[in-house]
Amino acid sequence: MGVSFDNIDGVIWFDGKLVPWKEANVHVLTHGLHYASCVFEGERAYGGKVFRSTAHSERLKASANILDFEIPWSIAEIDAAKQLVIDSNGLPNAYLRPIAWRGSEMMGVSAPNNTIHLAIAAWTWPSYFDPAARLKGIRIDLAEYRRPDPRTIPALAKASGLYMICTISSTRPNGRAMPMR
Repeated sequence: MGVSFDNIDGVIWFDGKLVPWKEANVHVLTHGLHYASCVFEGERAYGGKVFRSTAHSERLKASANILDFEIPWSIAEIDAAKQLVIDSNGLPNAYLRPIAWRGSEMMGVSAPNNTIHLAIAAWTWPSYFDPAARLKGIRIDLAEYRRPDPRTIPALAKASGLYMICTISSTRPNGRAMPMR
């Protein structure tokens, strides 16, 4: 096991400024944690430039709009913040995680006046797969669960709550559901 993500050295762009990595925290009663009012992107930088940065920033803002919140930074400001994180951490080849969520001013399903936060972190994250294994071929399995119909959940948003299917599939043996009790 490597270093825990809360114990990495570096900086994270958090609500408009660079903060030390270990100080980029949110409260346990943050709306985004309890009600999944959280959207994110997963991006890569190669040679010091974020791959398709603007397209990812546009999708991040579109996902937030689907979840009925507006990220208060422009596409250009988000792109610049991602580049600043890459440059400030000295990571020309990195994984980036922009993430936006509703804050902790109010708990309850409806929290339209909660502050919208945005953070951008970057770290070295190599391929999930060993290069030799990739050349040999990688096996995949289908999860027991399927993405919900777009009429039942905002499936077009890249939202945190939609990833529980992936989490369950990757942590349970053979991706199979545990029996209900």
